[in-house]
Amino acid sequence: MTLPIFDRRDALKVLAAAGIGWPSLAQAQAPATQPPAQTPQPPARFTYEDVVRRARELSGLPYDGAQPQLPPALTAMNFDQYRDMRFRPDRALISQGGGSFRMQMFHLGFIYRDPVVVNVIRDGIPTPVPYAAALFDYGRNRFERPLPVDLGFAGFRIHHPLNDPRVYDELISFLGASYFRFLGRGQKYGLSARGIAINTAGPGQEEFPRFREFWVETPTAEAQACTIFALLDGESLTGAYRFMIFPAQESVIDVHCTLFPRRAIPKLGVAPLTSMFFYAENDRRTSDDYRPELHDSDGLLIHSETGEWIWRPLRNPKQVETSQFADRNVRGFGLMQRDRVFEHYQDLDLNYEMRPSYWVEPREGFGDGRVELVEIQTGDETNDNIVAYWVPNRAVEQGQTLTFAYRIVSTTNEARLHPGGYALNTYRTRPVALGSGEPVPPNAARFIIDFVGGDLEYYLPQPDAVQVVPTASNARITRTFLVPNTQTRGFRAGIDVIGDAGQTVDLRVFLRTGSKALTETWTFPWKVE
Repeated sequence: MTLPIFDRRDALKVLAAAGIGWPSLAQAQAPATQPPAQTPQPPARFTYEDVVRRARELSGLPYDGAQPQLPPALTAMNFDQYRDMRFRPDRALISQGGGSFRMQMFHLGFIYRDPVVVNVIRDGIPTPVPYAAALFDYGRNRFERPLPVDLGFAGFRIHHPLNDPRVYDELISFLGASYFRFLGRGQKYGLSARGIAINTAGPGQEEFPRFREFWVETPTAEAQACTIFALLDGESLTGAYRFMIFPAQESVIDVHCTLFPRRAIPKLGVAPLTSMFFYAENDRRTSDDYRPELHDSDGLLIHSETGEWIWRPLRNPKQVETSQFADRNVRGFGLMQRDRVFEHYQDLDLNYEMRPSYWVEPREGFGDGRVELVEIQTGDETNDNIVAYWVPNRAVEQGQTLTFAYRIVSTTNEARLHPGGYALNTYRTRPVALGSGEPVPPNAARFIIDFVGGDLEYYLPQPDAVQVVPTASNARITRTFLVPNTQTRGFRAGIDVIGDAGQTVDLRVFLRTGSKALTETWTFPWKVE
């Protein structure tokens, strides 16, 4: 893809709008001669429908995935060199008028080699942001030759006084393929979201469509949200996206997208979330690392159409494993970071206990389908190895128009999502030999779950009123127990199971009193060895 060539007038318009110190927008637009007697009609305001039209037209053309030839000095960079190139804050865009949002650009280089076009919309008129070396502080990087004047950008980010009225913190960033991530107050970056997932974990070759062009509306001085439009392009589809980001204690993004398949797609993943899980108390690793746990997310939470809440702890499997949760109209799903105790991570720099959870709430276009969880083996914490998304049951064929709308909430208060009790900790160990003295068979395991919250504290004085409800496929449950846990003000439930070697056992446990469910349903796949 080649970027459009910008003339000086284009540059004047955008840089003046950004307050960089060049002539004002009115001066940049001033004609050299007197205008004609007849006043021209103002151009139509740019809207989401313009992006939809472009996506539809683009879907009828062959996909062009060629990368431009970047200077070797940029492609040979390592991560630290790339991170040393920073946008100059005093050059931030969309800052005129006293609004509370600022935009900064990401430089091309390192693994980010696909240029994107970023437009600023002012008074309904979009204008491309031209690349200029003066926009960046290159730190310790030195280049033998000047970088091309039409280089372009790798992406951008929006800043907002999220945590302090005096400080502009990074609120949301778009960088690489269709990845984006955002924060609420007091949060640190962890997991990411994507525009779309195609054939993740098969069938067929996985694809990574990319946002090739953005349009960022200039917020007014009173604006409480920032609106971003994006054009998606990939081998199998194109798409138009509208993102409305609302910064808050729990920041929210309202997403609306219209997709145009270029060809049939075996598996479409809608509202995909990507995270990292290396190890935790339920999936221990032999390691000399001093940190007890390493993960950006520790579980998948699902709210089904029937009202049931399902909790699935994450794992770092020995091979790629996919779990499916069928539902007619799923009410919500997300990758959660429930463990908020610093002592469980002991990382002073990375602050895993402050990583956000992303909760997806479908609005439009979701019907019969399933939530799918993909877990990939990883040998360290640098790789994202967890993906979750929703898959429609209906076939995705060439020529269709697909529309989806959903909301993503960034939260560190997962307990507020539902009023019932929830699974806080999961442990797996060997069962204890009973009084017969017979050895415990190798195909036996004990699972211990700490349930907290909801009405569980109310029942602590009368634990006999609470029952464990377990089920196991392809296995035999040999024992259950339930113990009040005053440390968590909840209950500790345990089940012992025996399965056949080589089988995968699906376990489910929840607590109830009478016919009333007190907790979500904990579920876990156990591979019997």
